[in-house]
Order: sequence, then C-alpha cells, then structure tokens
Amino acid sequence: MTHRSLLAALATSTALVAAPAIAQDCADPIKVGVLHSLSGSMAISETTLRDVMLMLIEQQNEAGGVLGCQLEAVVVDPASDWPLFAELTRQLLTVDEVDVIFGAWTSVSRKSALPVLEELNGLMFYPVQYEGEESSRNVFYTGAAPNQQAIPAVDYFLEELGVESFALLGTDYVYPRTTNAILEAYLLDKGIAAEDIFVNYTPFGHSDWSTIVSDVVALGAGGKQVGVISTINGDANVGFYTELGAQGVSAADIPVVAFSVGEEELSGLDTGPLAGHLAAWNYFQSADTEINADFVAAWKEFAGEDRVTNDPMEAHYIGFNMWVNAVEAAGTTDVDAVREAMWGQEYPNLTGGTAVMNANHHLSKPVLIGEIREDGQFDIISQTTEVPGDAWTDFLPESAVLTSDWQALECGMYNTETETCVQLTSNY
Repeated sequence: MTHRSLLAALATSTALVAAPAIAQDCADPIKVGVLHSLSGSMAISETTLRDVMLMLIEQQNEAGGVLGCQLEAVVVDPASDWPLFAELTRQLLTVDEVDVIFGAWTSVSRKSALPVLEELNGLMFYPVQYEGEESSRNVFYTGAAPNQQAIPAVDYFLEELGVESFALLGTDYVYPRTTNAILEAYLLDKGIAAEDIFVNYTPFGHSDWSTIVSDVVALGAGGKQVGVISTINGDANVGFYTELGAQGVSAADIPVVAFSVGEEELSGLDTGPLAGHLAAWNYFQSADTEINADFVAAWKEFAGEDRVTNDPMEAHYIGFNMWVNAVEAAGTTDVDAVREAMWGQEYPNLTGGTAVMNANHHLSKPVLIGEIREDGQFDIISQTTEVPGDAWTDFLPESAVLTSDWQALECGMYNTETETCVQLTSNY
C-alpha cells in the first residue's frame, strides 16, 4: 500500500466514525476555494500551499469525499496583488459559490479579504504566522500568533544565545510592523535599552541589502552580541541571505531567526553559508514522527521527490482536516453550523501531540526553533508542548484588556474593563 493510499484509508476510517446520519445532496460537488498567489513576489511561498491543498482534496476524494460528496478545488491567483485578494474572495463566494476558502499568506492580503468574508459570511482558513491583534468570526487562524513564534524566539535569543542588541528587519506591511511593535515592548520590558533595538523596513521584492547588512554588523562595534529578528517576506529573503554570505556574516557572528523562511524558501538558496541560522515555526519537515514520515512521503509522491514540506503546509493539513470533521459533525457545509462545530476540534500535529481549535479561532500548537543545515533542512533544537494562540497580545496596552471568545461571549474583541464587545472592523 502506498503512503497516499494509507492516508486515504485512514481518512476513510475517520469519516466513517465521525459521519452523522444526515444525507447531503451531492448533485453538485462541495467547492473548496484556494486563494494563493501563484505569481508575483509571494509565489515563492504560496504556490506550494496551492499544491498541498490539491493533494489534501485528492486524498479526501479517494477516501469518499465529505458527507458522501466529492470535493472540487476552485483555484484562483491573486498574483501578490493585495486588492485582488478582496476581488477574488468575492468571486469565489458569489460566482463560484465555494463552501470554504483556504488562503492568503501576508496579513495585508488577509485583511483585504476580511471585509468581504464578513459581509458575505464566508469562511476562510488562514495558514501562516501573523501579528495577532485580530479575531474574526469568519476566519480560523491555523498559523502562529506572536506568543507561539515571535516571543519564544526572542526568549531563545535572550536566554540561550545571550543577545544584547537586536536588529528587527521586516518587509514594510502590517505583519512586520505590528509584530515588531510587540517585540519592542517586550524587549524593553526585559531590560533591553532602546538604543540597542534597531528597526528597519524594506518593500516587497527588495534586493539591495548591502547597506542594511553593514548597519547590522555595525551594531556590534561596541562588543555586544547582535541578533537579527527577521520578518522579511517573500523573495526578498534571497537577497538578504545572499548579502549575509557576501559580507562573511555567519551564525556564530550574528545569528538570524526568521519567521517567514522555511524549507520552501531555502530550497532556492545556497544554504551552506546559512548553516547555523535559525527559524521559529510550529513544524519542520525534519520532525521525527511516524505521522510526519507518512505526510512527507505522500507529498513527495504527489508533487515530486525534490519538493519539501513546511509549516504553513502543516497548518493547511490541520485546518483542512478539522474542517472536514466539523462538516461531518454538523452534517452540512453551512458556515454558521461548521463554525460552531469547529470549536474544540482536535487533530494530530505532524510533530507529535494534538492541535486544538480554541474558541478564539486560534490553535493550540507547539513552538519549535530550528537550526538551518547545509542541506536546507532544519535541526530541531527546541520544542515545547502545545501553546494556546493569543488573539490579543499582553504587551500592548490597548490590547492587554481585550479577549476573544466566540463560543461564550460571541465576540472576538471583548473589552474586559468595559465588558463590551467592539466590532473588529473598527480596529483596522
């Protein structure tokens, strides 16, 4: 039995156990929207997410579909054009009439789609680490919130590597800016002086990194250990890491921990000079578990032996399977029924343990720190148990008073001081 057949058989077994005694009209397939950039600056990261969704849908169809119905992928290309995410979200929901959307990478693309999702009561699963400060009734966030990636990475720099001066380098949009605002507040709270925090933003696709890397190197002129926290996104990472190598900067000199660089991004680089630099995610392909071995084998059979897996792929894997189980439990693809069936859903992580969907629409997930190897894979050097994702950070005063609970409070932005619910859209 092939790995793909094995996973299909397992999915069939799960569906037989979970399926309710409610029949679904299968005159038309259940449509799954796939909203990922296949061109432009973010294609380097998002194309593989389109591909893993096609694999998951194929596997589910081999296992009998959902509620006895086949699934149909409806794939669109927003082309790394942020307003186009809103237009194509509307098209998917009104013209293509999809039942669910899996998509987006950058926060600006998610925020572009969000008003349309809320207007039309669509449902989207968002698979990428992000800045938090959001909890929509129409989105399930299967990537990491800051307390599941950014904060633990800074703690590792402080406690394990003795970093004293921080360079916060990011692409110029909402995710890096909000994440770095949280990290600046956190570092100041930890006793790092303001003059030891260097913040720099560059546009998408930025390629000339010589001056910025030189500025980072200069931070250590006084003898303090420098570390880089990278929220650089997309193909700009190629130029950044290439310039590090060109200036002879090794991980022993200035360690970099990246939040948007995984196996897929490294597959196009000469990773020899990058060995020892770090990334913080909730999954790495090198995770030594039987379930991950099966997943990696199924992926390579589907996409090719040279293809790698990464964290957002695992997020789609968890989110898709939770959605399948929620639809089976609800007996319908109706958005409101599925949303309620999602609270408390559990599904195995590929790294071991179990992901849980909380009432704030964020997962409980483990936090992993990985060290880049010369072959472009990661050695996992730190791993926690499951950490519940926080929709609102404790390190920004305006957010510390907020909480999210769609099950008990029916609110994603509840002010605990005034005991009132604030509309999320007013926070944009």
